[in-house]
Amino acid sequence: MMKPIKRKPHRNPRGLFLGAVLGAVAGYFLGRVFGSGAIGIILGALAGAALLYRVNPGPWNRP
Repeated sequence: MMKPIKRKPHRNPRGLFLGAVLGAVAGYFLGRVFGSGAIGIILGALAGAALLYRVNPGPWNRP
């Protein structure tokens, strides 16, 4: 009987960087609306990096 293949969750350092940049930009504008752009940048970068690191935007070189 064969063991089921364990799939690794998608993780990608490029997604980490891209999420941090996009999250920081979006967080800046949301933070400005609520009074503090700096706090928005920090929270947006953390949230964006965590989300895109897990989602995995894909490989650099697609066949």
